[in-house]
Amino acid sequence: QVRLVESGGGSVQAGGSLRLSCTASSFTYSSAFMGWFRQAPGKEREGVAVIAHENGYTYYAEAVKGRFTITLDNAKKTVELHMNNLKPEDTAIYYCAKSKGGGIQYPLREIDFGTWGQGTQVTVSS
Repeated sequence: QVRLVESGGGSVQAGGSLRLSCTASSFTYSSAFMGWFRQAPGKEREGVAVIAHENGYTYYAEAVKGRFTITLDNAKKTVELHMNNLKPEDTAIYYCAKSKGGGIQYPLREIDFGTWGQGTQVTVSS
């Protein structure tokens, strides 16, 4: 059973930057995707970004495209989300997730991901 542990959340003013990290207890697959989701108060969880283990393919939600970057270090079993030019609407709990295997669909769907971290809070003030 793979465990995912996030870190790096916090509070920042609009325009600032944060880096989230997610470390997996094991990487025993080569075809899965690692992704980041977020859930703002009163809203549904939404997919933010994903990266493919096999070839490094990345996908970003329109709301974060050009501001967020997802990276993967297979040797360290770590996926990171680099967030720049943060906006108040980026305030949410951010979750790291691993896909179930096989393909995923876009926009990102929770149902395609079977392992989740505990979440880390990101707060952006105006």
